[in-house]
Amino acid sequence: MKAADIHALSTEEIRSRIEETREEYFKLRFQFATGQLTDFSRFKLVRRDIARMETILRQRELAAELEASEE
Repeated sequence: MKAADIHALSTEEIRSRIEETREEYFKLRFQFATGQLTDFSRFKLVRRDIARMETILRQRELAAELEASEE
């Protein structure tokens, strides 16, 4: 998922997507452990998606804190 797509989502949607992506990552790890995983590149992509969403979520939190402190 691209950053521009994530920015278009609401905060709650981002949180739900993070949970879904973490579940997907867990399933990938389980498949890897059992020897069923064939596409190892998904590990990197899913980890980066999680990090990207968490970063944007944190940026929003910091912006909200900054607005609150300015008022």
